[in-house]
Amino acid sequence: MTAQMPEAKSNRFTKYFPMVLEALRSADPTPMRPAEVLSWIRSKMEVAEDDLTRRIEGGSQSIFENDVHWARFYLVKAGLISKAKRGVWALTPEGRAARLTAEETWSLYVRIRDAARLGASRPEEDLPAPDADEGDVDAGRSYWFTGSVWDEGDQLPRFLQEGIWTNGYEDQFNEIVLKMKPGDRIAVKSSFVQKHRLPFDVGGKPVSVMRIKATGIVLENLGDGQTVRVAWDPPAQPRDWYFYTYRTTIIEADIEQEDARRLIDFTFRGQAQDYAWWLAQPYWVRKYGTKPGVAVEVSASPAEAIPEEEVSEAEEEMPYGIDDIIAEGCFLARERLAEMLERWKTKKNLILQGPPGTGKTWLAKRLGFALVGSNDRETARSRLRVVQFHPSLAYEDFVRGWRPSGDGKLTLADGVLMQAIDAASSEPDRPFVLVIEEINRGNPAQIFGEMLTLLENTKRRPAEAIELAYRNPEKPDERVHIPANLFVIGTMNVADRSLAIVDLALRRRFLFIDLEPQFGQAWRDWCGARGFSAESCAEIETRIGALNAEIAASVSLGPQYRVGHSYVTPDVDENVLDGAAWFRAKVETEIGPLLDEYWYDATETAQKARIKLLTGFA
Repeated sequence: MTAQMPEAKSNRFTKYFPMVLEALRSADPTPMRPAEVLSWIRSKMEVAEDDLTRRIEGGSQSIFENDVHWARFYLVKAGLISKAKRGVWALTPEGRAARLTAEETWSLYVRIRDAARLGASRPEEDLPAPDADEGDVDAGRSYWFTGSVWDEGDQLPRFLQEGIWTNGYEDQFNEIVLKMKPGDRIAVKSSFVQKHRLPFDVGGKPVSVMRIKATGIVLENLGDGQTVRVAWDPPAQPRDWYFYTYRTTIIEADIEQEDARRLIDFTFRGQAQDYAWWLAQPYWVRKYGTKPGVAVEVSASPAEAIPEEEVSEAEEEMPYGIDDIIAEGCFLARERLAEMLERWKTKKNLILQGPPGTGKTWLAKRLGFALVGSNDRETARSRLRVVQFHPSLAYEDFVRGWRPSGDGKLTLADGVLMQAIDAASSEPDRPFVLVIEEINRGNPAQIFGEMLTLLENTKRRPAEAIELAYRNPEKPDERVHIPANLFVIGTMNVADRSLAIVDLALRRRFLFIDLEPQFGQAWRDWCGARGFSAESCAEIETRIGALNAEIAASVSLGPQYRVGHSYVTPDVDENVLDGAAWFRAKVETEIGPLLDEYWYDATETAQKARIKLLTGFA
């Protein structure tokens, strides 16, 4: 290692002069990327913890990174390191022969400093190093959080040994892996849920946790969508991060979001997580009902967490999918439901439209359950919101507006949409759903306001953020965007005369799917399992089919006024003892009044249709 130079003839970064040369000499004649040099130096000498975690003022790189780049700057000026190729460091012939003593190091520093007139009111070491972006210290850098557990088990030991990170799936995440570039930071994490021994008090409720197991710098992308070379940082004790977590195999942190920036500081710069800050944020206050300043002491370190306290994210919720929708009474084909979900995931916004009784709201909620993966009450309450539009609903109710407070004053309050945006932004790796019933019963353009523009799936990113009509006074620079993990599904009754023509701007941003009255074998099997005879099922299907044909042919009505299957479908736990009596009650109390409304100016037609439904049915 380097000899210690006199205190009067040293500063913080000159000690790295010989180390940088030694690092490059270890790989010579192959050049090294800055990340490799940094990793080599850390493996050969002890670097102060403060230098690794504290950032240089005016820059995003750590003190250590900045000092090494200052050393490289001087060695380039001295002709010992070549500047021929951007982004890599290589020795010159003079550099290969140089073996700097402490005195020679200081002499070289003073000579270059004075010749370049680098003296300033502040020491150089407190300023960002020149051309640091050439070393990919921070310019254009991305921050990746990745998994390491595949079917074969945890691959982290192999990754650390081989200096790589590999995507464990051949047909997933390939396009994302291709975006990783030299100089990016990478972390290996695992996610789980913890209820006990938390470093804060949330009343025993489960909290999402992300364990940071290793960090490093990407050196090279092999271009196969699978593997990147990594200069891993020296092994360190795993650290646990709470609340804002990622579960997918690979995800890029959004540095434009304060939540993500805090995670980056924790992961790559060693900063502590400020639990009080998180517990004071509106979304977490709503979820946990906690207040800032409730942190408690925890005796065990994160690495010592008891295994049975950890529950995988997948186990946290009761899985819910297409098969569950069918089991609860949906008569659409499985393939049709799968297509709906896939198209919704792509477009982000979906409207189910159809005649009354076709199960639009029922299906919208269950598609939402399938998207979030659970119909568990607690999960649904926090990740699936339901609102109904009506003529008196306004922007101030749905987005943000002034409302009376308990002290007789007005306070600025977020509506359902802003609360949903806040929730989705707070847990970016989880899908959130907003169900809007009767979306065309209100005035969508007025209710959404400027947020209608942000709904578009191509604008679901921070770069498209805009100012709201009502700014949060506590956030004067606030700009809002709708995150990509917030999915909106609406319902539309096409038979309601009171509804205005849907705004074309709304139509362009939503995918529309038509629901039809669903009769057939699936419907008959459902009814038969709840007490109906095969004859009764066939008779009901025939009579409703004839009624719908008459409605569709009516000049004053049309297909959009047909009667949906929901009117004549028993509930999941209903046991029908007398099918004829059950059908008669449905006609007299539900279908009959609907027909009276349809033919309000032709009561005889409505009465004849009612009689046709009931005559001879026993």
